[in-house]
Amino acid sequence: MLRIGIVANEVSGDLLGAGLMRALRELRSDITFEGVGGPCMLEQGCNGLVPMERLSVMGLVEVLKHLPELLAIRRQLANHFLANPPDVFIGIDAPDFNLGLEKRLKNAGIPTVHYVSPTVWAWRPGRVEKIKEAVNLLLSLFPFETEFLQQHQVPVSYVGHSLADEIPLESDQAKARNQLGLRQDSPVIAILPGSRMSEIQRLSAHFIGAAQWILQRRPDTHFVTPLVSPAVRQAFELQIQTVAPELPILLLDGQARDAITAADVVLTASGTATLETLLLKRPMVVGYRMQWLTFWIIKRLNLVKVPYIAMANLLADDGLAPEYIQDECTAEKLGSALLRFLDLPEQVAEIQQVYQKIHCDMRRNSSQKAAQAVLTLISEQATKAEQKR
Repeated sequence: MLRIGIVANEVSGDLLGAGLMRALRELRSDITFEGVGGPCMLEQGCNGLVPMERLSVMGLVEVLKHLPELLAIRRQLANHFLANPPDVFIGIDAPDFNLGLEKRLKNAGIPTVHYVSPTVWAWRPGRVEKIKEAVNLLLSLFPFETEFLQQHQVPVSYVGHSLADEIPLESDQAKARNQLGLRQDSPVIAILPGSRMSEIQRLSAHFIGAAQWILQRRPDTHFVTPLVSPAVRQAFELQIQTVAPELPILLLDGQARDAITAADVVLTASGTATLETLLLKRPMVVGYRMQWLTFWIIKRLNLVKVPYIAMANLLADDGLAPEYIQDECTAEKLGSALLRFLDLPEQVAEIQQVYQKIHCDMRRNSSQKAAQAVLTLISEQATKAEQKR
């Protein structure tokens, strides 16, 4: 029996983890999983040791508020895995949490994998040394990461992103609109304010304000918003009542992919949603606000080393998705950018061609490649351990 420890801390990591678990079971039926995961990983049979929501914290200042609890959870997980060593430990994203855990386990002789490269190519490049100390293997999602990591002697395997495999190259907008009860002959804008409560609190009012601004100029526009949980939906509904109680907007429980497919253009927070929107070939506008002190520290110390924050723009190496960050993220600026896409179909067609090429390049049977890399590492580490005896 193969025992695998695995930890994810948010929705995107839960999806990646579930895909990897499924692929591992296709290669080896005698596997058990335990650690931290969301509903998708739990459905795949992960024995949850801690609720994933307790780890879902983002931002420099925000993390400080929860640091004692996060450190206590990390100690709890480390002690559990040290007392019950798995054949491999897999940390999914969340580098500030997982790398410390991985380093402790690796030092104890437990093979470690980190799934999703920390953005050392974008900011805080000094972390690459910490990665080398913590992992036996890094699974990279994006091609531009691999060269940087190899230059720094990080053991890396480029596996691609599972979303590129799951999402078809062509999407059926008419079918999605029928399923959601949206008109075929009216413009539709999908609004994705993020999956974390902190994002809902900082972005919702501006995103809802943008919808209201557009409706005043294009009364035939329809809006649809997918929300990841009942708590997030409740918080978003409260913002609607505060900002624009008469706004006609269709709220969905989940179904983000359906909402994006049905849309002509998408307003989204920065994050995995920009990748999903790219893969569904929809033009997008990206808005983001963070805690003011976090933003001040990032700007003051010049921590960000890339020209864009949206993964869609990084993959395209072009600002095809306009980005409005912090004080630039206002209802009028977001609304104006969204309307430009509705009024410029030729520009939208050009963007869709770029997104189509990126999608084709990224289809690599990601979960299967990641699973094979994990099993190969387990085999190699077992052989090394045997040779030392």
